[in-house]
Amino acid sequence: MGRPPAGRGGGVTMGTDELLDIAGEAARTAGALLVERFGSERVLATKSTPTDVVSEADLAAERAIRELLAARAGDDAIMGEEGEDVAGTTGRRWIVDPLDGTVNFLYGIPQWCVSVACEDADGRGLAGVVYDPVRDETFAATAGGAATLNGDELRPGGANGLATALVATGFGYDPDRRALQAEVVSRVLPRARDIRRGGAAALDLAWCAAGRVDAYYERGVNPWDVAAGALVCARAGLRVERLEPTGALPWGILAAPEGWADELRALVA
Repeated sequence: MGRPPAGRGGGVTMGTDELLDIAGEAARTAGALLVERFGSERVLATKSTPTDVVSEADLAAERAIRELLAARAGDDAIMGEEGEDVAGTTGRRWIVDPLDGTVNFLYGIPQWCVSVACEDADGRGLAGVVYDPVRDETFAATAGGAATLNGDELRPGGANGLATALVATGFGYDPDRRALQAEVVSRVLPRARDIRRGGAAALDLAWCAAGRVDAYYERGVNPWDVAAGALVCARAGLRVERLEPTGALPWGILAAPEGWADELRALVA
C-alpha cells in the first residue's frame, strides 16, 4: 500500500504501533544521513552561547525528518529543535531532536543520537524512538507497550540504592548555570558510585532504561531532548518526573528506580 501524499496523512485514529513505525523510520532516515557526515562536519552557527552550536548536519537531518512526517502524518503538529513549530489538526504533536549531542558529533565522539517522539493533546507520550546510528541501536516505546532495544525488552540496572548507582547528568551552555549545576553535582558525587556526563540527554535516558547507567537527572533540558527518552524510561519501569525550577536553575527531569528515586531527588531538587 502506498503512503498518503504530503499534508493528507495521519488521521486521528492512527494507533501507537503505527506512530512508532513512523518515529523509527524518521529517526533511521536522519541517522543514515548523519553517519555519512560524522567526523567531517563543521560548526555552521551558534545559538544561545558560543558553545551552543548547530551544524548543517543538524539542519539536514531535521529537514529529512520533517519531509517524512509530512508524508506519513501530514496533519500532525511538529516541534523541532532547529525549525519552526508546525500546527496540526489531529491533536498529536511530533517532538524532534534531529541530532542530540552536536558537540560530540563535531568532535568525532560517538555519543550522539536522533530522538523522535509523538504525544497526544494532553502532552502524554504515545510513541518514542531514540536511535543511535553509530551502534545501530534503536530504543523504542509506546504508551501501552514495553520499552525495547532493537526489539528486545529493556531492563534497568540493578543498583539497590544511590550508594551503588552510576548516575548520569548533563550541563548547560551558560557559564553561570554550569556553576550552579556543579554545586548540585558536588552533593550527588559523594553519595553515588560515580557520575557520568555523556553529552546527549536522549541517549542518557535510553541508557538509563537499558541499565548502562542507573539514574539520570538534568536541568535546562528542552522538550525535544527528553520526550522520547522519558517515555522509554517510563515504560522500562523507572520513575520519571519533572524537576520544577529552583532559584536560577530551570526545570529538569529525573529518571531513577522507584525504590531510591526520592534519595536522589532530595539532592537535586
